[in-house]
Amino acid sequence: MPKQKTHKGTKKRFRLSAKGKAKHRAAGTSHLAGRMSQKRKRNLRGTTTTTDTNSKMIQKALAGNSY
Repeated sequence: MPKQKTHKGTKKRFRLSAKGKAKHRAAGTSHLAGRMSQKRKRNLRGTTTTTDTNSKMIQKALAGNSY
């Protein structure tokens, strides 16, 4: 039987927590931050978790290969 391949784009963007939630970096943090307020930049720091529905899809795409 063929094995399911890991989706490489998903592997680069998400990491699974111990409980199976998908952690990711907030969108809009890579550049053009000069026009943002300090409060917005501060709130975009760190990682956030996705909803349970998205976590299931991400787990399937990772195929058990979270780094």
